Amino acid sequence: MTATDIHRTITAVWHIESAKLIGALARIVRDVGVAEELAQDALVVAIEQWPRSGVPDNPGAWLMATAKHRAIDLLRRKKLIERKHEEFGHEIEMQADLAAPDFDTALDDDVGDDLLRLIFAACHPVLPPEARVALTLRLLGGLTTDEIARAFLVPEATVAQRIVRAKRTLADAQVPFEVPRKDDLAARLASVLEVIYLVFNEGYSATAGDDWMRPALCEEALRLGRILAGLAPQEPEVHGLVALMEIQASRSRARVGKSGEPVLLLDQDRARWDQLLIHRGLAALERTEKLGGAQGAYALQAAIAACHARAHVAAETDWTRIAMLYTALAQLMPSPVVELNRAVAVAMAFGPAAGHELVDALIGEPSLKTYHLLPSVRGDLLAKLGRMDEARAEFERAAALTRNVRERGLLLARAAACTSA
Repeated sequence: MTATDIHRTITAVWHIESAKLIGALARIVRDVGVAEELAQDALVVAIEQWPRSGVPDNPGAWLMATAKHRAIDLLRRKKLIERKHEEFGHEIEMQADLAAPDFDTALDDDVGDDLLRLIFAACHPVLPPEARVALTLRLLGGLTTDEIARAFLVPEATVAQRIVRAKRTLADAQVPFEVPRKDDLAARLASVLEVIYLVFNEGYSATAGDDWMRPALCEEALRLGRILAGLAPQEPEVHGLVALMEIQASRSRARVGKSGEPVLLLDQDRARWDQLLIHRGLAALERTEKLGGAQGAYALQAAIAACHARAHVAAETDWTRIAMLYTALAQLMPSPVVELNRAVAVAMAFGPAAGHELVDALIGEPSLKTYHLLPSVRGDLLAKLGRMDEARAEFERAAALTRNVRERGLLLARAAACTSA
């Protein structure tokens, strides 16, 4: 294995294991900021050692053992080792077999999983909502501040400042590292759901890099969503989010071509859609509706996804219903991105001219200034209207804005097609 291969492996392992490391370490040191630093220290050691010694058979366990050793050293330096050893003895017994730790033990009570405790700590009400989301994305998904900034359509410096302040606030407030009790659970769910879906979205359509998708993030978001559904079985929006993620995840295999290139929704081979995930998603949506949550934000988005899932071929898609659902969603949570999606649905239901009019109304929206999907959608509609030169320019602009290599290639190919048309 070459040095480049090893570094790619380290990056992949970090994306998968970082949240688990931080969650386990936070349980020991009771400080998510310190836990993240310890996890990153272990990553630095891996970057230094693995090119010489090779990638361990179980890289996640290697990182965990390295990070825990550093946590123990830290606690010793702070003269807290005796009390911490008594409290967390089973966590820091380094002589135990760490070759295959059970990271996926299911919750059997309301203090259960490390990752769930981590996300609730990061979403504590002591933090403003935007800081809760940014911090949890950083800790849970291992996303960079740049990736988080693009998800929020805000400057990177803003996100970095939010994260630093959030860590300091949690430490100063001595926020407990635990899942909230039932009395407090409902009030904390909204920000947790938002975080989980943003993590899912980063996996579903990677912001940057060489890959169109990061499946591990989708899987982690789904796992956390399912755990939350078990913790809060009477909360309709939890089931709505699970329904949305299950149905969207069902398309994963069809979204990537043989060479790793993106395959757009209308071009996908629907025989490759995962029918088990669709079935689970539709069942979760039905549960949401039975709980009276059909008009919730995630339920409406899940209903849109269900319209696609129920269409055996793209031509059977009920675009009129999708446009109606987007209208309801726009009334519930007004957003330029929702309006852009509504424009696409309107164009499919009533013709490209109708959608183009809605898209043009968004051109001056400040938050969409660097959002590559605005010129991408506009280019698609202009092409359908036969305005090829304008369409090519829009696709080229979208390609310049995206940070994802695969998506850039797709957009440049669409621009070239406008030239040859």
